[in-house]
Amino acid sequence: MKNSRILLVKRPVGMIAPTDFEKREETLPELEEGKARVRVTYLSLDPAMRGWMSADENSYVPPIPLGSTMRGLAVGIVEETKTSELNKGDWVAGFLGWTTFADVSAADVNVVPQMVPMDAYMGILGLAGATAYYGLMEVGKPQEGQTICITGAAGSVGSLVGQLAKAHGLRVIGIAGSDEKCKWLTEELGFDAALNYKTDDLEAGIREFAPDGLDLHFENVGGAPLQAALNNMKAHATIIMCGLISTYNATEAPAGPELSAIIKKRLTVQGFVMTDHLHRFGEFFEKLGAYMMKGQLKYRLDVVEGLENAPVAINRLFEGTNTGKLTVKVSDL
Repeated sequence: MKNSRILLVKRPVGMIAPTDFEKREETLPELEEGKARVRVTYLSLDPAMRGWMSADENSYVPPIPLGSTMRGLAVGIVEETKTSELNKGDWVAGFLGWTTFADVSAADVNVVPQMVPMDAYMGILGLAGATAYYGLMEVGKPQEGQTICITGAAGSVGSLVGQLAKAHGLRVIGIAGSDEKCKWLTEELGFDAALNYKTDDLEAGIREFAPDGLDLHFENVGGAPLQAALNNMKAHATIIMCGLISTYNATEAPAGPELSAIIKKRLTVQGFVMTDHLHRFGEFFEKLGAYMMKGQLKYRLDVVEGLENAPVAINRLFEGTNTGKLTVKVSDL
């Protein structure tokens, strides 16, 4: 059986380059006892990957060793098994990596129900959904009637945060990077307002929508959008720090934002990473599934065909040109 893998061979400087990777074709060895062979179907492309590629040893996960398979969350189908804990035909999700086949032990993956389309495990029932649920519900602790602002609001996480917030009776403002994305937020996802960070006055726009200030802010971007939110927070409000995608490819330390508002307004700012909570994903997905059944959550995928295209496609996350959860279709069902 033939396998294709994409290896990380260089640490990116600035934007990720195709030359930072190497494609390897190989014949798979006989499957080891106690393992299962999974054919990868969908691979998630996530902003966090940029940090995993760096040499930073002080992050929440170790850097990817050069010369090894690029790390990535994926879903796939068990094709062969030599463990009683995984059956042929099972759907499984986990850190399978940038590969067409992955040999795993049962502890490496979660068996997922086959009651929804498999691509749902890239969106609502994937890392994006778990991140949105945990960040909003357990870090933000939203209350009906509150007002929340979300940056990166048309992204895979931000769009779900806004919909969850609406389901709990919050007023929601989203910040995104195009008029088309803003229209999608308000007309299809039910956001109360949306601002284009490239053309709108963010501070004035937030102030007009929330003259009394923001109760919650969900941060995915950093830079000017974060500064605009900081200047519009209520006293004792909460900022949920999920990501700072605008800084991930920076080659120099960013100049801002000016964080004195955190002190002046006695804000609570909490960061979180979902690798701390992998053991709870089943719980999160059960709760998210209930919102899906009620029609309260929508998602859309931006699907790239072929594993070989992942090294180029990943930069669409940082260019803001993806129009949904960026996903690579590695193989057919």
